[in-house]
Amino acid sequence: MLGRPGLDPAAAGLALLSSVLETAYLWLLSTAYRRGELSAVYPIARGSAPLLSVVVGLAILSERLTPAQVIGVVLLLVGILAVTVSQASGRATLPALLTGVAIAAYTSVDRVGVRLSTPWLYGWLLFTLMAIELPLTIWVASRLGLYRIPDSVHGPTWGQATLIGAFMWAGYFLVLWALTLAPLAVVAPVRETSVVAVAVWGVWRLRETRRASMKVSGAVATLVGVALLAL
Repeated sequence: MLGRPGLDPAAAGLALLSSVLETAYLWLLSTAYRRGELSAVYPIARGSAPLLSVVVGLAILSERLTPAQVIGVVLLLVGILAVTVSQASGRATLPALLTGVAIAAYTSVDRVGVRLSTPWLYGWLLFTLMAIELPLTIWVASRLGLYRIPDSVHGPTWGQATLIGAFMWAGYFLVLWALTLAPLAVVAPVRETSVVAVAVWGVWRLRETRRASMKVSGAVATLVGVALLAL
């Protein structure tokens, strides 16, 4: 169930590639969050990833869509457009869309890499590489004037970051495990089921109430579109 033990050299190379893509994902997502609202950025990022997979399938792999999947694509486009229009500023749209590109890319890489090893070993190497790459990326960006490292980090921030990191670590390992049990076409869309919950959280808890109904409706359309693509 968990694959054969040991880390294939090819799997190590794929883990390195995935770690670079994951680092880019975190950078792009944090940029989008700084520029826009959670309730808008998250649905755009998560909804554009499966949409990109469809484009690749049609353009490169000569795949064909079923009628239900065509409806899913339309709903995805409508949902992403609705959430985009609901934003107070469009400055977050580009990094959010690029985040979706990164999600689609690293998920596809992980789908191959995890089958060559075990989820826990592949994931361990992936997160170890990211632990090196992220601080290095931040340092280089600060030296180039692209990012300012805070002078200090307050106590509560450390606790929040630790909790978020633990959830991210656990969630990602579950995804890697799922990729050994089910096709990418099933696992990737299921990951996006959180878009509605996050949109509602942003509107309710973070008070991102500007065009709230449009944001939630767009997130629901995105979720239904993703579900239809998985059929």
